[in-house]
Amino acid sequence: MFKSSLIIGYVIIVLFLTTLIVNADQTQTNQSGSNTNIDGGYTSSSATTFQSGSSSNTTSTSNNSSNIKSAPPTASAAGIPQSGLDSCFSAVSAGFQGFSFGLSAGKHIVDKNCEVIKLSRELNNLGMKVASIAILCNHSPDVFYAMEISGSPCPAAKGLIGKEAQLYWEQYPELRPDFEQYQIRQEQIRLNKEAQKQAVYDRYIAEAKK
Repeated sequence: MFKSSLIIGYVIIVLFLTTLIVNADQTQTNQSGSNTNIDGGYTSSSATTFQSGSSSNTTSTSNNSSNIKSAPPTASAAGIPQSGLDSCFSAVSAGFQGFSFGLSAGKHIVDKNCEVIKLSRELNNLGMKVASIAILCNHSPDVFYAMEISGSPCPAAKGLIGKEAQLYWEQYPELRPDFEQYQIRQEQIRLNKEAQKQAVYDRYIAEAKK
């Protein structure tokens, strides 16, 4: 009975020592992946030594990075107030927004046609009819030519109107608002007259040869 107990005791001791040796040969390593929320690195290690020559090593490494970009504020176009309903000013504004900077600007623009029409209307309301027509003629070459071909030439210097104004513009054509267009028309008239003369001459020669 005593021998049996002793043998069982030896077997238990041998099994316990074998378990310690097997566990001593095992190594555990843990490694975590990357995360884009935090910028930085972390490394830790630990070692534990047991009796009878057994040891346990644990290593943990963590690398984290973060790249956060926020949207910039929006650049708004500048607000340009109008000068009233009876005005020839118009407002123009624009804005540009990049990632690092923004820009906006605005300005008033004068509508010249609107300004001339209003001036002509006011002069006519004051009884200055010749002056009201003259300001339209001097502003627009189209108005000047339209008045001429309708038989009502635009007023000339010193208040000349009608036939006297027509003679003035023929004598000083370089003062016409439509002087460039006038030169083109005169050249075309000259070419047409030369073509007509040539046609008459050719017809006369043809009849003479018969």
